[in-house]
Amino acid sequence: MANLLFLAGSAREASLSKKIAQAAAEKAAKMGANVTFIDLRDFPIPLYDGDLEEAEGMPENAKKLKAMFAEADGYFIVTPEYNGFFSPLLKNIIDWMSRPDDTGIGNPYQGKVAGIAGSSPGVMGGIRAVPHLRTLLCGLGVHVVPTQVAVGSAAKAIDENGDFADERQRGMIENELSQLIKTAKALKI
Repeated sequence: MANLLFLAGSAREASLSKKIAQAAAEKAAKMGANVTFIDLRDFPIPLYDGDLEEAEGMPENAKKLKAMFAEADGYFIVTPEYNGFFSPLLKNIIDWMSRPDDTGIGNPYQGKVAGIAGSSPGVMGGIRAVPHLRTLLCGLGVHVVPTQVAVGSAAKAIDENGDFADERQRGMIENELSQLIKTAKALKI
């Protein structure tokens, strides 16, 4: 069974990206994956600062997240688009977890697999942010599955039952999740 983390690059309580990540997590669970949804709002971390790191070490919440990422077989990350890029919150989390610390975990990304998606209230669905996130993750040693999804009109993307309202988007997410689960299982062997 693949152990997958699902998260959104937004801390907003009513985040559209969170709703999409939660709906994807429910789909992956029905597909046989062991899923954990992480709300980054529950893990406040200061902006990365080398002086802060030197003086205080890695923040405890970054250590907790790093351990969760290291234990997972893969990740599904939904990011909002901020001026054509993924969110600063997501970048900060990724940066902190990439730093050496006293936990002995090392690189929590090496040999992992990820599925990525963008979301936006507009029709483009965060399509400009997704390639930047792919580049960052690949540079850290993550295998990013070929399929990526941009969920446009995200405010209408999830129906009252918590599923994808648009059949095309639902099919794309299911295809990406299938690739993620199969790859995570293959990499575990």
